[in-house]
Amino acid sequence: MDIIELPIALIDEDKDQPRYQFDEEALQELMRSIEELGLLSPIKVRTTSDGRYKIIYGNRRYKATERLGRATIPCIVSNTTDEMEIYLEQIAENLTREGFSPIEEAEAFDKLMNDSRFRSSLKFLAAKLGKPESYIKNKCELLKFSNAVKKLIVSGVEIRKDKLTEDQLMPLKDLPMEHRDPLALIAARDELPVSDVKKIAKLFKDKTISDSTKEKLLLKSGPGLIETWSVYEQNRKERARQQEEPKPQKPAAPSASPAAAGSAPSVTPPESKPAAPAHPNPAGQAEPAAAAGSAAAAQATAQAAAPSVSAQPADLLAQLQAQLKQQDELAAQLIALDKANGGVLFPHEIDDIITQLEKQLAQWKALL
Repeated sequence: MDIIELPIALIDEDKDQPRYQFDEEALQELMRSIEELGLLSPIKVRTTSDGRYKIIYGNRRYKATERLGRATIPCIVSNTTDEMEIYLEQIAENLTREGFSPIEEAEAFDKLMNDSRFRSSLKFLAAKLGKPESYIKNKCELLKFSNAVKKLIVSGVEIRKDKLTEDQLMPLKDLPMEHRDPLALIAARDELPVSDVKKIAKLFKDKTISDSTKEKLLLKSGPGLIETWSVYEQNRKERARQQEEPKPQKPAAPSASPAAAGSAPSVTPPESKPAAPAHPNPAGQAEPAAAAGSAAAAQATAQAAAPSVSAQPADLLAQLQAQLKQQDELAAQLIALDKANGGVLFPHEIDDIITQLEKQLAQWKALL
């Protein structure tokens, strides 16, 4: 590889090269370095049909040398004429240099894939430049943003006021333009960290939030949007929790049999007393055993009327209605027996049943 000194007057800049942004402060620093140490790396040029030379890479070094008033500059002369090879070489060289902006990269990648002169595939480009396909795709996503946003994009990951990193912009790339660009400018103005930008993007991706509401949200500051996101996230979690709760079961049909009604567990089982007659049985009247059986049945029915812990409210009401009907029938039988025995049949047992029914009525009221 030969390095020769060429007259600066015979060298032209390549207006089609991928790098076009030059930081003035960095250029001044390069000029000081050339004055002190000389140009350490030669530029690369190619010959043109008119006997002149065009820069392949090294534009910044060329500018600094020209400003210093130097007559010549060290060059590597290439005989390559293939436009694709030249452009790929320009990109590859600039990728290793400081100051090659993300937007310049994105535009170069997009040009190689979409310009009719190149039409490169993503796979081919990734292999040629030694970059992952995802790297190239993410760079190209930056081109979705408006020029007002593009000019704020800088290299690196440091969050700075009125500047934007690629990481800050990536969460916003799939939003509609009317939301994407204003949110990017808010992120730049308020120096929002990437984690906050992701939260705000999630808020604007929610299709249940109307466009008119989103337009109003764009009037908020960055911290205001984060506060809105916190409320939104809290409400979302609450809705999810409510959906996970089991739905109430349909009420079961009430059982008509006293046995089934009596099988329900009671909350507070009343104490049972033996149904023993308090008075002797007068001759010719109903057997005390039959009356005792009726009284015991009434006690059992009253006990069964205690509300079930596991039943649903609708089930409880159905059980209560069925059991009250049974108790009415048993009460009618006891009254008939009592009248037949002169009103002196088992007065204590009747009182006990009434007491138990009153207790269980109180339990029903407490539950319902």
